[in-house]
Amino acid sequence: MPMPFQAEEHAYAVLEARARTQHIHPLSSQFELSIEHAYEIAKASDAIRIAEGEVRIGRKLGFTNRKLWSKYGVKVAIQEPIWTSLFDSTVRYVEENYVYQSLAGALQPRIEPEVVFKLGKTPAADATIEELADCLEWMAHSIEIVVSPFPDWKFEAADAIAALGLHGTLLIGEPRILSSASRQHLAEVLANASVSISCDGSLRSAGYGSNVLDSPLHAIWYLHSLLQKQPQFPPLQAGEIITTGTWTDAYPVESGQTWGTAFSGVPLPGLSVSFA
Repeated sequence: MPMPFQAEEHAYAVLEARARTQHIHPLSSQFELSIEHAYEIAKASDAIRIAEGEVRIGRKLGFTNRKLWSKYGVKVAIQEPIWTSLFDSTVRYVEENYVYQSLAGALQPRIEPEVVFKLGKTPAADATIEELADCLEWMAHSIEIVVSPFPDWKFEAADAIAALGLHGTLLIGEPRILSSASRQHLAEVLANASVSISCDGSLRSAGYGSNVLDSPLHAIWYLHSLLQKQPQFPPLQAGEIITTGTWTDAYPVESGQTWGTAFSGVPLPGLSVSFA
């Protein structure tokens, strides 16, 4: 593991690039960067942001869509999901399923349709997937704007972890409270559901919930299990929101465009976002 001051140094470099909207070379091109090293940098970034007054409110999962793994990674294709902390400064709740979103400060922004959950109860360390489902309070449709400080979106998995999980902004639609009955079949329902995404009225893509580690619920369970092996980070807690990864490819967005989503097979309204 790098010494704490080294992790903090790299964390400051990533945060400064984000603040200044500047490209940087992938850290893996500058030195040998392992997944373990990258999470130490992520931990340092969290500490810096908390010290500066930001509030950590949840987690963001990335690369849960196996269909996209071969598209990312220069030396080695992505082989597993990653996660990063979510802070209040980059999360917005959308009223009436429509929102204007500025792209100012967003490097190489792309759009991803996802499903986000809120934990109503803290899951036990050894919780089964069924027990984890019982801990969920609500789910909602979300759109994540992902960004990359690395030119042309070229990086390794460890770089993505160190660069705040490539998270930009999370837009959350109307939350839907989950009943006990709906939780029992949630994994299957979400796996069979689909979402379409359009730009200025033209269909760009469609994807199934099964693309997300077989179901977005499985993605949360993956994160819960991974955190048991990462004692340097707090485990999942009641009150956290968790966004589970894109159902489709991530598409570049530009100012002046309006993107919209629509679901089938799950009672979630779509979202419409106009970029400025």
